[in-house]
Amino acid sequence: MNLAFFIARRITQADAGEKSGIMERIAVVSVALSVMVMILSLAVMIGFKREVPRKLMAFSSHVTLCERRSLHAPDASSLHRTPSLERMIRSIDGFRRMSVYACRGGIVRTPDAVEGVLLKGVDRDFDWQHFGNWLVRGSLPRVGDSIRTKDILLSENLSRKLMLDVGDKVEMLFVEGDARPRRDRFKVSGIYSSGLEEMDRRMVLTDLRNVQRLASWERDQVSGYDIMLDDGELAPRFADELNDRLFYDDAPESINLAASSIQQQFPNIFDWLKAHNVNGAVILVIMLVVAFFSMASALLVLVLERTRMIGLLKALGMGNGPIRKIFLYRSAFIVVRGLMWGNLIGGGLCLLQATTHLVRLSSEGYILSEVPVAVEAWWWLLLNAGFMVAIVLLLIVPASIVTSVKPDETIRYE
Repeated sequence: MNLAFFIARRITQADAGEKSGIMERIAVVSVALSVMVMILSLAVMIGFKREVPRKLMAFSSHVTLCERRSLHAPDASSLHRTPSLERMIRSIDGFRRMSVYACRGGIVRTPDAVEGVLLKGVDRDFDWQHFGNWLVRGSLPRVGDSIRTKDILLSENLSRKLMLDVGDKVEMLFVEGDARPRRDRFKVSGIYSSGLEEMDRRMVLTDLRNVQRLASWERDQVSGYDIMLDDGELAPRFADELNDRLFYDDAPESINLAASSIQQQFPNIFDWLKAHNVNGAVILVIMLVVAFFSMASALLVLVLERTRMIGLLKALGMGNGPIRKIFLYRSAFIVVRGLMWGNLIGGGLCLLQATTHLVRLSSEGYILSEVPVAVEAWWWLLLNAGFMVAIVLLLIVPASIVTSVKPDETIRYE
């Protein structure tokens, strides 16, 4: 049996005195609070880094291919669909699927309100999974059927402003330069709420052919391609490779086309998400320092309370190293108790937020309307193991106080 571990376990079970007992409880509380804050910080940070790109890609894609002027004005120009262009896109490593879209900026007018929107037309290849999960009421619009429908899907935000509900008819006005405004009437088939207010405020989805008709385009004319990849992190590389191939391609349909990754389309948002890494690291370091000082104080009190025991063990021939291990084991027991409480409270708060969405956010400052949390076993276990190892290693220095205890003085004093 490990003698140091055995002695540490026995003195843990014994009453260490009122003073050391208070310090031990303070240390446990400090560790629990530190771990709880770490868990909540990482869960929220990873939640933002996962949820914001996921929702952005529901409205856009990993990589968007469009006419160069349409990068900053979605309804500026069109491109022609060709088999050769689509073969080029499919041939690049990482490609998963693609769909075409057509966009037009317009104005929704009702007897009660007027609101500017972006009407996005999609075809049967569009992935409705996210919008299906976000559907509040009604149904998804029918697109790509043999008979063109006038169904539209709009956000709950827009439906409140315009006082519209499922089944209502709505008129849209489209103005292009000096041309005469064009009007069209649509029917609200469903209402969604993504929580991404920036997009909810203006995005309306419908059949691709509705937008093509409004823009007087042919069937092979679209605004661009939404391209989804196997790994979203490779989007910048995929976009660069596609742009290189387009540059050296002699086909007339490749002229003035440009591919942009989702990171290039929303640079401010992704820079803001990268800043979360620094914030998270600062919080982890601060909480580790707080826990260390609390544990160091508790350890020093434990050593001072056990000076007679240390003197006796030294008199019996035990070296400073094994004695130091006794108090490191003792500290590890305290850390484990703090970890248990910290995980219990932190995990409970994460579960509460994930199920009830209790804590809300201002979408103007935080993009999302609620605090996202994402918990995975790998980082949870890594956090606990790393915290445990880091605290115990840091406590080696204060545990060296046992070397200053002299057996003859402590035994004679007693």
